[in-house]
Amino acid sequence: MSAPAAADRLRLFLALDLPAGARAALAGWRDAAVRDRAGLRPVADEALHVTLVFLGGRPQAAVRRIWRIAESSLAGLPAPELSPAGYRLVPSRRPRVLAVDLEDAGGRASVVHEALASALERAGLYEPERRTFWPHVTAARVRSRATLRRVEAPKPPVGSFTATEVTLYRSDLHPAGARYVALERLELH
Repeated sequence: MSAPAAADRLRLFLALDLPAGARAALAGWRDAAVRDRAGLRPVADEALHVTLVFLGGRPQAAVRRIWRIAESSLAGLPAPELSPAGYRLVPSRRPRVLAVDLEDAGGRASVVHEALASALERAGLYEPERRTFWPHVTAARVRSRATLRRVEAPKPPVGSFTATEVTLYRSDLHPAGARYVALERLELH
């Protein structure tokens, strides 16, 4: 791929944003979980989210089309209700992230994921992953040279939250970690 073509590509994903209270509670839990653990790099508060569909590198010119498809596929869908259900290092063999598992009440987050994935796949803009959709929040990343097998941390905060916003993000890679830029946002009801 030539340099101009690579420069025109954006790393894109669609995600459920966390409401402020849930974000603050999970950030507090994350801080306690990573405290005194040099092998873990916390994800920034503003970057805590639930990934619905990772699109990877897409031409900048496709952003409007992706968003139109997302908007139409989400029309009328109810906002998911989620609650922290535990945490784990993923994958188990050579962990790369510390994630908070989320319980998906009524499967609504899965419905939102499936609506987006199906519509974007039909448009040739998404290739489904082999694994099933897993509602979670990445709280920390394992540093490249660290070897962690387990993390003892308090239980994640209790309580459910409604994730009403779906956002199309651009992910810019930096040595200190990815930075996410919101390109478009819509509200589920």
